[in-house]
Amino acid sequence: MGRFLVGAIAVVVGLFVVGAIASWLFHVLLGSIFYLLIGAVVVGGALWLYGRAKRSLGTPRNQRRIEAGMATWRQRNR
Repeated sequence: MGRFLVGAIAVVVGLFVVGAIASWLFHVLLGSIFYLLIGAVVVGGALWLYGRAKRSLGTPRNQRRIEAGMATWRQRNR
């Protein structure tokens, strides 16, 4: 009877320890995934805003192309 009781207590304690470790590991993994997703959203949003700002400013080459196209359009539609 004594061996059975010690074995049963060991199994219960072992399950508790394994469950605690698994819970902690699950929490750490989900937490890190959450932070990775938040970081990816922030970096992606910053890159998107940077691209929009860069496009809105326009490069000198694009500005010259637009002006040349407008001049051609004006000459054709006199």
